[in-house]
Amino acid sequence: MGDCVRAAAARALVPVITGKGSLAALDDHQVVARDRALFKAMCYGVCRTLPRLEALTTKLLEKPFKARDADVQALLLVGAFQLLYLRIPAHAAVGETAGAARLLGKAWATRVLNGCLRRLQRESESLEAEVDKDPAVALLHPGWWLKALRKAWPDDWRTIAEANNQPGPMTLRVNRRHNDRESYLDLLDGAGISARLCSHAPDALTLDHAQDVDSLPGFSQGHVSVQDESAQLAAVLLGPVIAPRPGARVLDACCAPGGKTAHLLELFDIDMHAIDSDAARLARVEDTLTRLGLSATLAQGDATERDWWDGTPFDAILLDAPCSGSGVIRRHPDIKRLRRASDIPRLAELQARLLDNLWSLLKPGGTLLYATCSVLPQENSEQIDAFLARTPDAAAQMPSGIGWGREAGVGRQLLPVEDSHDGFFYARLSKAKG
Repeated sequence: MGDCVRAAAARALVPVITGKGSLAALDDHQVVARDRALFKAMCYGVCRTLPRLEALTTKLLEKPFKARDADVQALLLVGAFQLLYLRIPAHAAVGETAGAARLLGKAWATRVLNGCLRRLQRESESLEAEVDKDPAVALLHPGWWLKALRKAWPDDWRTIAEANNQPGPMTLRVNRRHNDRESYLDLLDGAGISARLCSHAPDALTLDHAQDVDSLPGFSQGHVSVQDESAQLAAVLLGPVIAPRPGARVLDACCAPGGKTAHLLELFDIDMHAIDSDAARLARVEDTLTRLGLSATLAQGDATERDWWDGTPFDAILLDAPCSGSGVIRRHPDIKRLRRASDIPRLAELQARLLDNLWSLLKPGGTLLYATCSVLPQENSEQIDAFLARTPDAAAQMPSGIGWGREAGVGRQLLPVEDSHDGFFYARLSKAKG
């Protein structure tokens, strides 16, 4: 029944719209298999378009729902999203969404939802024109986000916001232990899956249309993984440092969910150590390595501390630091609601602590690669400039002739590009030999 999937979407969205949770643990198995794609489309789509949906529903309601009826509010957002963005017959979007209120134990809301959605169906053009006078509504970002993007990228902020509003493409990383990407492209073609080579990461392919991973040739055998092209560039930057040193001792700090850990192990014969402070996320890293037939020394630990460290310094360290996620909003649209302006300085302070602590674990002559999935200078170029200013034995070591991104201080910044890579920042730093 269509009302079941709509009720499930409303329940899943309540933590997001109330600012108490995210879509990170979204479980599509709470609906029957045939409805899972629709369930995810509604949950992610509502988050992606939330500023406009909330502005519209405010005009549709005579008075806001009470806090205890956040599930009904979420259901109204689900209905509005269907009418405006999905190719679902209006009668189904209205009728089955209104009927879903009964499954939430709130039959009284059926009439309210039906009335609001029918009005939106009739007056959507004029209502949208009215609410879109607010740039935060028109560009589907809270005002503080737009202000931050405009300050950071005065010539690109609108393009960044527009890219954030489109679902990110599905990009694969081909495991060179099994195939090169040209050979895997042939395998995809044989399976009726169209894809193209990515421009910057040598192991990356982007699918023309997203697929269930089980349909990908050799996925369960570890022949391929899902990873954005920008994220794959970590191995490109660390490769020249560790490739000439078989058995190099490498640390992936803040490693979950393990894509970069695995990519380095696919490419290089190294002694890999990987830590993360979250036990559940660390378990995902272990699952990833098991599927790929790889091994690393995993440990739960806080990278701002040293209680997990055995005292032996590392030849190279990858610090994919916790950040605002401003470069991957299109993949995690709930960030628009859950992140606050006050989070940015707090995250910058954490990044500085991570840099200072991990630098002391690096061998003289070693390399640290700093990465974020952010587009904000406070977390990126400004962060690294401040680190270099206070760290006499640190120097920038970005390779010359990089053909991707743009200069950002001593690092490189990629901005999110529609149907291409995510937003990412990299800075490669070397430690004096002493």
